[in-house]
Amino acid sequence: MECKKDRNLSDCNCTYPFCDKKGLCCECIKYHRERGELPACFFPDEAEKTYDRSVEYFMRLYEGGR
Repeated sequence: MECKKDRNLSDCNCTYPFCDKKGLCCECIKYHRERGELPACFFPDEAEKTYDRSVEYFMRLYEGGR
């Protein structure tokens, strides 16, 4: 399967300046999954800027939002 990096970059909200996985969704997901985290695109922009990619943080953000 061909990577659509340029297209993916238009939707990527990762602000980490040294990320070498921007636009490479499969690599990003693998990287964060191995660490028990979620990628930036799961978080709202303001929350993403904290660089806290933990599942716990994600759950706190959306707790009670049902």
